[in-house]
Amino acid sequence: MANNPSVKLTFFVELEGPALEQLFSDPSVIDNLVALNARISLGVVDFTPERAEVVRRLNQAGVPVVAWQLLPREQGYWYNMCNAEHAMTRYKAFRDWSVQEKLQWSAVGIDIEPDISELQQLFIHKSRLIRTMIKRGCGRKLLHNSENTYQSLVMQMRSDGYPVHAYEFPFMVDEQHAGSSLLRRLFGVSAAPSDQRVLMLYTSFFRPFGPAFLWSYAVDVNSVAVGITGGGVEIEGVHHPASLSWDELSRDLRLALRRCNDIHIFSLEGCIEQGYFERLHAFDWEQPVKVPHPGVEILYVSRTALQASLWLMSRPVALVGALACVAILLTY
Repeated sequence: MANNPSVKLTFFVELEGPALEQLFSDPSVIDNLVALNARISLGVVDFTPERAEVVRRLNQAGVPVVAWQLLPREQGYWYNMCNAEHAMTRYKAFRDWSVQEKLQWSAVGIDIEPDISELQQLFIHKSRLIRTMIKRGCGRKLLHNSENTYQSLVMQMRSDGYPVHAYEFPFMVDEQHAGSSLLRRLFGVSAAPSDQRVLMLYTSFFRPFGPAFLWSYAVDVNSVAVGITGGGVEIEGVHHPASLSWDELSRDLRLALRRCNDIHIFSLEGCIEQGYFERLHAFDWEQPVKVPHPGVEILYVSRTALQASLWLMSRPVALVGALACVAILLTY
């Protein structure tokens, strides 16, 4: 890390109580975090004494900890369009727990993703989920109400003294450029204000176009998340791609640094299991990395087409006019 002290590394940790306790039972884990000057974004999946003790140990060592807000699985797990009220209640319980346990947090992280049960349905009951998505895509009231609730929640988090980090899907950037809300409604996610947007640019899901995917979207924000090195929540019926190799992770880190210096890695437990964690001490951030130009050009065209389509579909008059022009041209 001495090669580039400006790099700000954050490691995601998403473990249940016993596994979390076991991970940090090795003193070298916290020592390495201190040496890397790294942060932890800790998934608050429960309010157990064991989790509180891990946070206290990180606090004592001077490792900044982001409170990554998560809900029970039956409530959707991540923040989405249908569980905003649950998110409000959960945050209040988190705040009370933090005060009771005297825990210090550098920020609060909100994870904006579809309902975890819907992801399972995508692989088990596709037709039922598609009907739900179409019905939801035709209405705006639920999205509007949930986003108002999330705005209030973020205001409360800030009032409590926490900067807010939002972990977002890349398509939300395309929607913003297009002035649309269609994809958010279809996938059931809500936009929320934040002090830092972190795009989840996990190239392990987009092989062999992962580097182009990362390079294209990283230009839109000042913080990105790379991965996946292993770990994460298990979803029934979902096949997870192979974890990043060391060469792939090295490539992604160097590509990300050429766009921004605030980089998240998913996940700490995956890095430790794969033997990557300690290798980051001697990591050469300045080593040349090949920018995937052909893939980026293809992705640029695809994103432009997506944004244009979203723009038209959000403006019925313009869409009808465009279709009329096409029809007229086809008659000649």
